Amino acid sequence: MEWVIFIPAAALALAGGVGVVAARQPVHSAIALLIVLASLAVTYLLLAAQFIAVLQVIIYAGAIVVLFLFVIMLLHTRSGEATREKLPRQRRMAFILGGIYLVTLVIATVSTAGPLKPVAPGFGTAQDVGEALFVSYLLPFELASVILLVGIVAAAVIGRRPPPGGGED
Repeated sequence: MEWVIFIPAAALALAGGVGVVAARQPVHSAIALLIVLASLAVTYLLLAAQFIAVLQVIIYAGAIVVLFLFVIMLLHTRSGEATREKLPRQRRMAFILGGIYLVTLVIATVSTAGPLKPVAPGFGTAQDVGEALFVSYLLPFELASVILLVGIVAAAVIGRRPPPGGGED
């Protein structure tokens, strides 16, 4: 019965991923990313990880996509702008590497096919996520917070307007 929900959610996630990469306009890419993130939230619900699904919707689908749209609008991207391919071999190499990755992924999936292991009883609960973040992965969690803080300070410095006198600080 879970396949009835999983197959459409997986198809939407894949189609949204293709849309993120293939869309010509950045706003369309952000909307396709929203579809991917919503589909992932559905798959988390299928895994009985309600807390992670809610975090996926609130943090990623809500805040991060809105932030992406804000940055897109802030940068005043114009539609219909012709882009010149700077690295002509890059597209061909991307298709070759993507094909190699796809073949490797199919081989790994087929070779590990078999009965799935059930998830642990506390998987995806707030307590389980909290213990993982603040006990097992405390250092990477704190490093990520420092990196985000540096990014916020850098964005504030870059976005700062010059003083009205025209001189630098």
